[in-house]
Amino acid sequence: MFGPLGFSLAPYIKSSRTLSGWFKPFAAWYAQAAGYRQFGLKYDDLLVEERDDVQRAIGRLTTREGYDRAYRFKRASQCSVLQKQLPKEEWIKPEEDVRYLRPHVVEVEKENLERQAWDTASVKRN
Repeated sequence: MFGPLGFSLAPYIKSSRTLSGWFKPFAAWYAQAAGYRQFGLKYDDLLVEERDDVQRAIGRLTTREGYDRAYRFKRASQCSVLQKQLPKEEWIKPEEDVRYLRPHVVEVEKENLERQAWDTASVKRN
């Protein structure tokens, strides 16, 4: 429920077939209504970059992923300046909107927890 990206009921909802059936149409509608796909952005592009764990995760992206991320930001800011959305054929499709940054953020969070555990370890002499 509590992860590095905040509170989430997603694991609980995904584990239940009934809840998953109820929430999937709403989730698809909400993602479309949010409007970030119409500007060529993916969900992970919306993560707050000022967090240390997200900064470290961005540093772990491959060269291609980093280039694609920068291109999406430049294209979205150009759309914002022009106050127009991208043409419909250039919108990000739901199957293309994959979580490319989340695995890196989770990995960084695990490393931080492990580092914290080792930093607080105490050594006793016999």
